[in-house]
Amino acid sequence: MSEPTPTKTTTQAFFDPATGTVSYVVWDHATRHAAVIDPVLDFDFKSGRTSTLSADRVAAFLQAEQLQLEWILETHAHADHLSGARHLQAQFGGRIAIGARIREVQATFKTLFNLEPAFLPDGSQFDHLFEDGETFHIGHTQATAWGVPGHTPADMAYRFECTVFVGDTLFMPDLGSARADFPGGDARALYRSMRRLLSLPAETVVCVCHDYPPASRAPAWQSTVAQQRALNIHVRDGIGEDAFVAMRTARDATLDVPTLILPSIQVNVRAGRLPPPESNGVSYLRIPLNALGR
Repeated sequence: MSEPTPTKTTTQAFFDPATGTVSYVVWDHATRHAAVIDPVLDFDFKSGRTSTLSADRVAAFLQAEQLQLEWILETHAHADHLSGARHLQAQFGGRIAIGARIREVQATFKTLFNLEPAFLPDGSQFDHLFEDGETFHIGHTQATAWGVPGHTPADMAYRFECTVFVGDTLFMPDLGSARADFPGGDARALYRSMRRLLSLPAETVVCVCHDYPPASRAPAWQSTVAQQRALNIHVRDGIGEDAFVAMRTARDATLDVPTLILPSIQVNVRAGRLPPPESNGVSYLRIPLNALGR
């Protein structure tokens, strides 16, 4: 029996308990080039203040490991945390990237928030827009960007060797799947995206972007395709598309609007930039009244 091929990359996870977000650093052993996936900018809703504690943990790791940041990868325009991409880019460089369908999300939320005329929903706020199936590199390691729409139109998964970072498309098996009722969301598209991910080899490591653990277990963010196919409560083998759509639609109708959706989307469609300062030098986030939720 042949020996397994040694991996060329290593992954380090960072869990933010305030938002349930998991950020990742992936790096190529040979070159020490790295990608950061879904970094967090802390935001206190009561005071309207941002801080960089979560992103600074990632920054300290990059410095300690002497890694060169090549990519900052967003899996989608998150509704539950602000992106720390710009904070990391200012220190380490790297290209901020997201799926090309972010343009659709930007157009929707430019209208909702009545954003300034200078904001163009063309994706130009990002350094790179990935198409489905596009390949890229960190150092000598090739990775692939997969379009996995459903939670939002622009969701992407990123596959490095035998690990896939799935964003909000899949959760841990006991939590199931992401909601599909945001603007542009589609439960049928979500099901097909999940099943596409679950067509990967059984031993593929699945790294999720969020965990909201029940009291019975600690936070977790890694499973395998085999575990997801056997145990995922929403999309395990044997659950068909129609049954999933019925379940997801009924469940989404009971969910509250995420606490940070209004501030986070305004920042995240700008690739982590705060809104431009107004005449008094202060940046403002807008709160559209009676426009979301039930």
